[in-house]
Amino acid sequence: MPIQRLKAVKKALGTKILKDTGIGGSGCISSGSNYLTDKGSVFIKVNHESKAADMFAGEKAGLEAILKTNTIRVPTPYYVVTFGRSSAALVMESVNIGSASKVQADLGSKLADLHLHNINLCKMQKSKSDRITSSGAGSSDQEAVHQFGFHMPTSCGYILQSNQWEENWAQFYIRKLASQVEDIISQNHDPQLKDTWEPCMLKIQKILEKINPVPSLLHGDLWSGNAGAVDGEPLAFDPATFYGHHEYDLGIANMFGGFTENFYKAYHSKIPKESGFELRLPIYELFHHLNHWNHFGAQYKRSALRLMSSIIKS
Repeated sequence: MPIQRLKAVKKALGTKILKDTGIGGSGCISSGSNYLTDKGSVFIKVNHESKAADMFAGEKAGLEAILKTNTIRVPTPYYVVTFGRSSAALVMESVNIGSASKVQADLGSKLADLHLHNINLCKMQKSKSDRITSSGAGSSDQEAVHQFGFHMPTSCGYILQSNQWEENWAQFYIRKLASQVEDIISQNHDPQLKDTWEPCMLKIQKILEKINPVPSLLHGDLWSGNAGAVDGEPLAFDPATFYGHHEYDLGIANMFGGFTENFYKAYHSKIPKESGFELRLPIYELFHHLNHWNHFGAQYKRSALRLMSSIIKS
């Protein structure tokens, strides 16, 4: 890390020592490394995209929201540090992440706990509201969220998702997909995508309007590369957090695989599959094909269009 950036991070942390251990590496979006400080070790992610500071601010807020649920473990974020106009760093807890292969059942169970957290808060709030109506008394330690979205933009990759609050899940999700489609068309002028999107959108709307889910706090980008284990406990990281339908988190898991039967068995023991689950899963997977098309180019075009065609025919 260049000297000026090191100085900015040292100032934010209030440390005189900031030594790169050389343990870390570059991912698809950001690079990261562990650093020794006079207060212990930290992990620092650095990104040079134009909206890196906004991206990391959203990630920090997402990690903090997940931590408050006391369900699945995630790294504790500390600071977002900016470097000029286009670079930023996220300083967080340093954890020695191992493979999630031996904690698949626990990972599925903890993910279900995360999804159930706000659902249960909504149930408790309704129950307390009923008691208040009858007795005139009641209180709540945590606020339930009844809309879809998040209080600030979060990023899946480096693309910011607006997360504007919406009461209707179908409308929220179609807007989320449409943003990806518009970005692809504006960059590539792809007529095939343009022609396929409208009938696909109408079919998605028809399918999702049949359900009325209670919002769940989501990880938002839970593929196998964003899950691991620490001290025998499952850990999730690199979230793209928002409140949405709990099934959404299984979309990218289905896209890339890497989760075992034990993961799904434990998850569905707490949140059983509901009618139409198999029909909705490719709809939630579609976002990630479009998002990858935007990030990595036309190598994802075929899979995205194939998935859209199958949704139209479903």
